[in-house]
Amino acid sequence: MYTYFSGQELLPVDQKAVLITEGAFDEAGGCDSGFGHGLAKYLDELGFTVFAGVLDEQGSGAEELRRTCSKHLSVLQLNITNTQEIQEAYSKVKEKVQNKGLWAVINNAGVLGLPTDGELIPMTEYKRCMAVNFFGAVEVTKAFLPLLRKSKGRLVNISSMAGGVPMQKMAAYGSSKAALIMFSSILRQELSKWGVKVSVIQPGGFKTNISGTSQMWETLERTVLDNLSPEVQEDYGQDYILSERSLLRLMKTCTDPDISPVLLDVRHAISAQSPFAFYAPGKLSYPWLCFASFSPTGIFDYLSRKIHSYDKKMPRVLSTSNWENEAM
Repeated sequence: MYTYFSGQELLPVDQKAVLITEGAFDEAGGCDSGFGHGLAKYLDELGFTVFAGVLDEQGSGAEELRRTCSKHLSVLQLNITNTQEIQEAYSKVKEKVQNKGLWAVINNAGVLGLPTDGELIPMTEYKRCMAVNFFGAVEVTKAFLPLLRKSKGRLVNISSMAGGVPMQKMAAYGSSKAALIMFSSILRQELSKWGVKVSVIQPGGFKTNISGTSQMWETLERTVLDNLSPEVQEDYGQDYILSERSLLRLMKTCTDPDISPVLLDVRHAISAQSPFAFYAPGKLSYPWLCFASFSPTGIFDYLSRKIHSYDKKMPRVLSTSNWENEAM
């Protein structure tokens, strides 16, 4: 207990340099809004030297950071799916930190896409989720690891509860976040010999802009319909596909607008002498992660069906009375 509690003491800030990355699409988190925006402000207030990656350095989110934060915050143009922008950001950060080094990298990228059945999600959406939620974080990590190894610093990857809990309608998003968790877990072991500590944040149920706007939903719905074969579209029916938007509305109304638990966990991950390997901010994140890991599959699937019972809509074929007879 002495070793545990002594390891929870927070190290002095001393203007340690921190890079916060962001996603590559309008609905991504990043420093334009959501977790990234809140983190940039919060860490700047604590006295860190913050490099805030944004998708559009001339956008309103970037301008607000420049206007409200201290001179120790720098806004960087950083699309994490663009290799050239990653290299340019690395050069700028390296030049500014010089011998002081970079203390932490916080990979905050995330796109959700349209929540729907895995069979209906176009391959372009699977690839987009992997490009932002996984490959982008991997490329940024690889680019900045020389600086982290030099400072014996911290790597913090913001994943999701959906990366550890199988959630219906989240096949693309959940798979990409699960890949990020495994990548982080392996690097945690490999980088320990360099003195670099790796943590994963798995938030659950916070209100950010990751769910997108009505216009984005309409675009995603058209993409889904345009990429379905006639057979699949006939089996599911257009009414069922378009009804999936109800989950996005539910996410906007049932999520917590207070993101402070996420900010506090990130602070602990980059400041504690012995940070945790995993953090699960959010009222139900930790219980759900434990339940998914330790409960029998049958019990978990039964409870999952009960939770999703709010959605009474069924695919067209399954809603017909003669479906079972046709199947037999």
